[in-house]
Amino acid sequence: MLDPVVGTLIDLGGASLLGTAAVHKIRDFDGFAALFAAYEIAPARGSRTLAALVPAIELTAALALPWPATHRAAALAAAALIALYGAAIGLNLARGRRNLDCGCGDPRDRRPIAGWMVWRNALVAALLVAAAVQPWSARSLAGVDWLTLGGGLLAMTVLYRAIDRLMGEIAPKGFAMRGAR
Repeated sequence: MLDPVVGTLIDLGGASLLGTAAVHKIRDFDGFAALFAAYEIAPARGSRTLAALVPAIELTAALALPWPATHRAAALAAAALIALYGAAIGLNLARGRRNLDCGCGDPRDRRPIAGWMVWRNALVAALLVAAAVQPWSARSLAGVDWLTLGGGLLAMTVLYRAIDRLMGEIAPKGFAMRGAR
């Protein structure tokens, strides 16, 4: 049984991640559509239309995740989408196309794709699947649980951003300085 604090924390973390991602894509849709096309995972003809679906799905899942009636379907949709992102990165790494932008940050943050991103996405997708398929305890959230959720969400966000920055920006620069790329 999953404690409702843990399940809710996973749902809120997923909602925050997807909601932020959707806003970034909507704010610079032309840039995102070009990035989507660059991954070469869809026919060039319908690429822009498919690209428009991505932030719509992200935003829908983000808004549906926190609600008990829709959290299961939203968590499974979010997990599938995040796993697809990882698969697209993995496919392009296998093709030798390592210079593609990951698209996983603000439009101004350009970072090449890397293998660790596939594992990151697999972990996030696995957590969302666990929150969707594991039965939750019937225990109601108490007052202190809301403090735990706020602190937990803050801690998850800071940890996610720290790992993302370490693996995406700092570690590559360190490897380049040592000439060990």
